[in-house]
Amino acid sequence: MLISAVVPCYNEEKVIALTYKELSAALSDMTGDFEMIFVDDGSRDGTRSILKELAESDAHVKYISFSRNFGKESAMLAGMRYSSGDYTVIMDADLQHPPELIGQMLAYAREGYDQVIAQRNRTGDKKLGSFFARSYYRLVDRLTDVELTDGIGDFRMLSRKALDALLTMNEYNRFSKGLFSWIGFREKIIHYENRSRAAGESKWSFRSLIHYGVDGVLSFNNKPLRFCIFIGAFAIIISLVYLIFLFISIVFKGIDLPGYFTTIFTICLFGGVQLISIGIVGEYVGRIYYEVKRRPHYLVDETNFDNSKENQ
Repeated sequence: MLISAVVPCYNEEKVIALTYKELSAALSDMTGDFEMIFVDDGSRDGTRSILKELAESDAHVKYISFSRNFGKESAMLAGMRYSSGDYTVIMDADLQHPPELIGQMLAYAREGYDQVIAQRNRTGDKKLGSFFARSYYRLVDRLTDVELTDGIGDFRMLSRKALDALLTMNEYNRFSKGLFSWIGFREKIIHYENRSRAAGESKWSFRSLIHYGVDGVLSFNNKPLRFCIFIGAFAIIISLVYLIFLFISIVFKGIDLPGYFTTIFTICLFGGVQLISIGIVGEYVGRIYYEVKRRPHYLVDETNFDNSKENQ
């Protein structure tokens, strides 16, 4: 039995050696062989150098280094493509995903679960951040065609069957949380206490989180497009009500001087509806634009894998 651990990395030189140490210790306690696949997502610090040193000293360490930063989604995809394991665990490089849980995950996976999912609580998180996160998950869960749960992220173990199913989906605009939910199969959720980063700083800015949230909403449904129809209908109803009000006012009070308010109201209302609708349609058209180009998800600059799968 072979266990593969996929670890996306981006500017993690302060923590990557510690991550390797804890992950190696956790995997060494298990029956069977293992490999640790570190995917360097175009880091600008010493992450690649550290990974190369680790690979030279430990045959279990494999690394893939991109030509530039392509994003975590591409890094996870690359790690999954290179994975040869009967079971594959995906985890972050900052040790917020505890390696000691892998043994528990494997036990459930060997019972027949295809996805063993780790769900964290939000102990220690900032209250404002927790509020926005919970609100986001509630919103996305209502809008999308897949089920997303607060506290459940990418930290999970996949059977070979589940992993192969994920690899059949090659869309350019990837949202792995939704893809994990979409494939289904037997799932088991385990819970763990929230942990802070062992070292370094988070690479997620507020802006990148907003973009990621939009990806989640648009990747698995067409409801925003339908929303354009509803908001357009609502705007028409409001306008008709306002016109009826004006007509009644003219009947009983006569015609006033042509109103500035009426003109501005109409322009703003319909202009806003049109801009919102065009923006939503534009998001979907943009995604189609990237999909039809069929560009690779990433470009590999360097790897120590024998059978390279570069530039997929």
